[in-house]
Amino acid sequence: LWVCRRLPSRPPPGKAVVSMSDSNITKRALAQTMKDLMAERPFAKISVGDICERCGMNRKSFYYHFRDKHDLVNWIFQTEFIETIHLTDYANAWVFLGAICAYFYQERDFYRSALLIEGQNSFRDYFIETVSPFLKAFTEDIFQGVEDPAFYITFFEDAFMAAILRWLTGSQPMSAEVFSQQLRDVLVNVARKTLSELA
Repeated sequence: LWVCRRLPSRPPPGKAVVSMSDSNITKRALAQTMKDLMAERPFAKISVGDICERCGMNRKSFYYHFRDKHDLVNWIFQTEFIETIHLTDYANAWVFLGAICAYFYQERDFYRSALLIEGQNSFRDYFIETVSPFLKAFTEDIFQGVEDPAFYITFFEDAFMAAILRWLTGSQPMSAEVFSQQLRDVLVNVARKTLSELA
């Protein structure tokens, strides 16, 4: 596990400013603690106090790095997945979606809980907002020629989100490889039928 370090909310007079490496170590310690807690109980039953107590850190140190627990969950996805990907690494949308599925499956205990967060600042909203530009870049060619491509792309995003949610929250989710292949088959067949009817 990551080792927590106690950091002041602001550097006191005469003290050095917290280094970036120390800041990242602390953030990752909080992230691992959050993952551990979310594997044990629902997100709604986890407080900032619970995170700090488990991590051996005070609340001021937590708020030095994150606005709230929602911000921490979003940061985990941002740093563990979004910041590690490059569009040139993926030949098409299906390879990219497969990578998302593989990552979610690997971290399924955490994301099973994260995807069930409801209300303002939910992870689902953040996920769609963050992934949407990538999906749009890959799916524009699929829906090229339709009258309102933005509508189809949005429908594609919503369908993907609903499928991910049902998949990961099931009692025994299938492997990421099987799920992503079935998802591709369904979406490709729907897209082909739609485009053929519009032709």
